[in-house]
Amino acid sequence: MDDGDFSLHASAGSGLSPAAAALTGPAAPLAHGGYPTSTDNPFGAEQPTRPAGATRRVRQRIGSALAAIGALFAKFFAAIKGGLLLLPKLKLLGTAGTALVSVAAYSLFWGWEFAAGFVVLLFVHEMGHVIQLRKEGIKASAPMFVPFLGALITAKSLGENALAEARVGLAGPVLGTIGSGVCLVIGEATNSDFFRALAYIGFFLNLFNLLPVVPLDGGRAMAAMAPWMWFVGLGAVVALAFVFPSPILLIILVFGGIEVWRRWKLRGTRSLEQAAYYRVPPRSRLLVGAVYVGLIVLLAVGMSQAHILTSGGHSFRSI
Repeated sequence: MDDGDFSLHASAGSGLSPAAAALTGPAAPLAHGGYPTSTDNPFGAEQPTRPAGATRRVRQRIGSALAAIGALFAKFFAAIKGGLLLLPKLKLLGTAGTALVSVAAYSLFWGWEFAAGFVVLLFVHEMGHVIQLRKEGIKASAPMFVPFLGALITAKSLGENALAEARVGLAGPVLGTIGSGVCLVIGEATNSDFFRALAYIGFFLNLFNLLPVVPLDGGRAMAAMAPWMWFVGLGAVVALAFVFPSPILLIILVFGGIEVWRRWKLRGTRSLEQAAYYRVPPRSRLLVGAVYVGLIVLLAVGMSQAHILTSGGHSFRSI
């Protein structure tokens, strides 16, 4: 204790070792006659000291390890940066890859030449949407192809209001009609049934997309013209599914029904946001309607002009 009243003092007959005797006082002499130093063990044993060279080697190893970790992080972030720079190329490769897969799938029925032409027409149609989306200030993905289902693009939205959505929706059939018309002109100029058949299926593809039901392009136009026409479009899809049973029609019916129901419920809320979205000036509404009806007429006439009889086992493979 601090006052020294209860301290142990070693003596020759106490049975305590010299090391134990060292504990009897704060400054008791050690066995070697000195006082405790930084290299002495509190129990009297001498601690081994680390040579200066060993300490330097440890520091060097730690520094090397830190440098290696830093280099690894630098390479990691450089790889991320390089991936971001290659992202547009990867999107292009995705478009090309899915296009090749679609060509291979369609060629099982039509031959690779016609399959390639059909995929090109799909690409032209989708690029109409992409171009208009960019005009609206919206980033859009490159077209991606899905065998036997067509092609698609992705975007955060289709515009700020129903009128912008209608412009985006109709841009695909407009450019697609032009592409099909070019095929028809080539077919007539060269008397080629191949290009006539290609024009025919292109006209049909764009006309089908004008059915007034979302998510088809005609449904996008109806958002600005008359949203109640979505129910008419659903009825038309149901009728077509009964007359011409097809997995594609069933898919459109399911997704179209879900989308129409969702939109109609939102419109039923009568919120200011919904009212602003569907507020279209009468002049713009008439313009959308004129483009919509005009496309239907042009596509029907185009199909009539490009029609090729398929009786007698004739198929596109033999064109």
